[in-house]
Amino acid sequence: MRNKRALPNTIAVLVSLVVIFPVYWMFATALKEPGKILSATPEFIPWPISLENFHTALTHGSFLHYVRNSLLVSVSTVLIALVVALGASIALARFRFLGRRAFLIGLVLVQMVPGSAMVIPLYLMLRSVGAIDFVPGLIITYMTFVLPFTIWTLRGFVHGIPLELEEAAMVDGCGRFGAFWHIQLPLLAPGIVATSIFAFISAWDDYLFAYVFLKSQSNYTLPVWLVSFQTSDGIDNGATIAASAIFSLPVLVVFLLVQRRLVGGMTSGAVKG
Repeated sequence: MRNKRALPNTIAVLVSLVVIFPVYWMFATALKEPGKILSATPEFIPWPISLENFHTALTHGSFLHYVRNSLLVSVSTVLIALVVALGASIALARFRFLGRRAFLIGLVLVQMVPGSAMVIPLYLMLRSVGAIDFVPGLIITYMTFVLPFTIWTLRGFVHGIPLELEEAAMVDGCGRFGAFWHIQLPLLAPGIVATSIFAFISAWDDYLFAYVFLKSQSNYTLPVWLVSFQTSDGIDNGATIAASAIFSLPVLVVFLLVQRRLVGGMTSGAVKG
């Protein structure tokens, strides 16, 4: 049995190392002294450890203000998308109505459209209503790629919940909303968490829309802030890498906090006979 598991385990370890190494290298480089970052001789373990790059990054511009902007945009996008997607996903998974199949095909097609192809149409639409350089306008544009993904993903989780559980709850006296609140919502928790994480990452990492639609520096988000390290005098490599490490920390922390909720199959075996 051990021999059978040896090869898959070895492959899993190698893949994990390949995935983790760039993240490690980013943080290790950020902890090097500025003069050693472009050294031809790689140092896999930085020594002596220096926090100068992080100090430069944190004192560059209004860092906390940009963090607040990014959190406001990302969290608002996720919350609005979840509220809309929950109702839409339940309707798509539980009801049959005219145009349902066309709507599902539309969700898939929308996700296939590259973001760069939507920049000009969205810009013209926002400009026509005076929403350029307006943070709520940026949130609306994020819905164009976050909402279809959220609806499609949650629909799969809703479809995986046995219909018999809801019917049993309604037989016991629950209405449709009561069945949703007491049965569906708790079982959907892992799916909601997983979908929220990926939706949050999509909004948190976006640079293109934020750069095009936000003109005032006070409205900038962190991805746009990262570009400010590139000036006419050159690129501050140490500060840029440290800023990138800081930028990635919230996503890493969120994954560590909710990793246990990402396990599916909570409804397995819930209904017998």
